[in-house]
Amino acid sequence: MGAVAAIVIFVAAYVLIATERIDRTKVALGGAALMLLLHVTDAEKAFFSEETGVDWNVVFLLLGMMVIVSVLRRTGVFEYLAIWAAKRARGRPYRLMVMLVLITAVASALLDNVTTVLLVAPVTFLVCERLALDVVPYLIAEVLASNIGGAATLVGDPPNIIIASRAGLSFNDFLVHMAPLIILLMAVFCLLCRWMFRGAFRYDEARVAEVMALEEREAITDRRLLIQGLAVLALVVAAFVLHPVLHYEPSVVALLGAGLLIAATKVTTEQALAEVEWPTLVFFAGLFVMVGGLVATGVIGEVSQAAARATEGRLDLAAMLLLWGSAGLSAIVDNIPYVATMSPIVADLVHSAGSSGGDPTVLWWALAFGADLGGNATAIGASANVVVLGIAARNGTPIGFWTFTRYGLVVTVITIALTTPYLWLRYLL
Repeated sequence: MGAVAAIVIFVAAYVLIATERIDRTKVALGGAALMLLLHVTDAEKAFFSEETGVDWNVVFLLLGMMVIVSVLRRTGVFEYLAIWAAKRARGRPYRLMVMLVLITAVASALLDNVTTVLLVAPVTFLVCERLALDVVPYLIAEVLASNIGGAATLVGDPPNIIIASRAGLSFNDFLVHMAPLIILLMAVFCLLCRWMFRGAFRYDEARVAEVMALEEREAITDRRLLIQGLAVLALVVAAFVLHPVLHYEPSVVALLGAGLLIAATKVTTEQALAEVEWPTLVFFAGLFVMVGGLVATGVIGEVSQAAARATEGRLDLAAMLLLWGSAGLSAIVDNIPYVATMSPIVADLVHSAGSSGGDPTVLWWALAFGADLGGNATAIGASANVVVLGIAARNGTPIGFWTFTRYGLVVTVITIALTTPYLWLRYLL
């Protein structure tokens, strides 16, 4: 009975979010409330369980980075970067998009994709405003690039951290096995941008001339605060990269950085918190509770085990089913609890497939590629998607669920299709 209720609540909430008839934060909170009211889950499972509860690491990582970005915004550094990027691209819209997309992808591999879009989105708004460009295609392209780029490393996407822990994989393992294909996928994605967003590349000579005449250094309004903010950001980034050595969770690092920045500068707590995307954080909490209900009642586990049984011990079939199935499921549920649920099943499959021919570690890479790239398919498929949609709405240019999804689905299908022969040729032949 609990499983049926969980499915009905989640599907109804998903439909309401997709149709955009009710604000998504209200829907997520309402769905979470129903899960608790009908005893599909309880307070212990919803708020304290690592497998079925709110992922507070994600929520507080977002909160900490939002505070840091809020302080940096007061320095004028985002205007500086916007003018710099526009001048380097000579005002050419497609060249500008490629530049922003590549910066986003590389940064997502070094940091994580959510942190990256929080930093890049303000720059995008400013540069598009300067050049009279529609900001929506640029934001969508950046978030898609962040999910692709984040797949390249262990720290780029949260599911990779879960997989690495369960499989005993290192940072270098991800670089060797994931990064080569991600580089190819980014090259293909840049070409796709030319086709998908072809209607957005309008060149306004007057606007470009105005931007080219600007001096970006004049945009900096508080040099002391800028130095302080960049120093803290550098410390935070270093701590992210050194996670295997320091063993501080990214959420802890982000909160420490935010606290240090507020304590060391003249920015007040009220000013720092004023630009935090509170509706986005609340939406995440509600979404985690709803997905946790699916996990707690065994729905996701049953789907995962059915997929495992369907492979009949064949490594090639298991890898392809994992790749495409993970992409499909990650499009509609958060990939963090999905990967947490699938990891023990994949571990069993890897162990039992040891003598069946081929490299059984292909199953781990199939799970990682499917979960990471599948998050691009819909507006709620990955954390970075939700964050960017929240930022866009706050700035008066809301991005609809289907506006995002019609581009995300194309990118997901093409990237997963290109991943298929990569896995086959490298591990299964």
